[in-house]
Amino acid sequence: MVHVAEILNVKRDTANVSVDASATVLDAVQKMADADIGAVLITDNKSVVGIFTERDYARKGEIAGRVASKTPVREVMVEQMLTVKRNTTVDQCLALMKQNRIRHLPVVEDDKLIGIISMRDVMFASIAHRESEIRGLENFLTGSGFQS
Repeated sequence: MVHVAEILNVKRDTANVSVDASATVLDAVQKMADADIGAVLITDNKSVVGIFTERDYARKGEIAGRVASKTPVREVMVEQMLTVKRNTTVDQCLALMKQNRIRHLPVVEDDKLIGIISMRDVMFASIAHRESEIRGLENFLTGSGFQS
């Protein structure tokens, strides 16, 4: 069973990109584009107070008639974030993401942000685990002399 800790260990970039809550939506979108990511954490006095995603930009920004260069990201961020811990399993992450229709989960332990994982991270880990299980079963069957 794969855990969040294993995902964090193999992520290519463990830097947590964030913007201050007083920054504009345009600042947040630019930071996401520069880092090639779909979400940024929103901070206030170095504490994480929310998350802002591409989906938030589309639905709460442009469609709602807000101007990205004039709207503080605080107005459109999600304050109530679901979080996971390092020992949370990939299957638990998938269930949370599916149930709540979200694509990003901050990893928090002892009130400290450890990282953030995306649906892509979780799916890649899940697929790699399943492929490993299949190879193990194939090796077992081949070694046992089982023929179909």
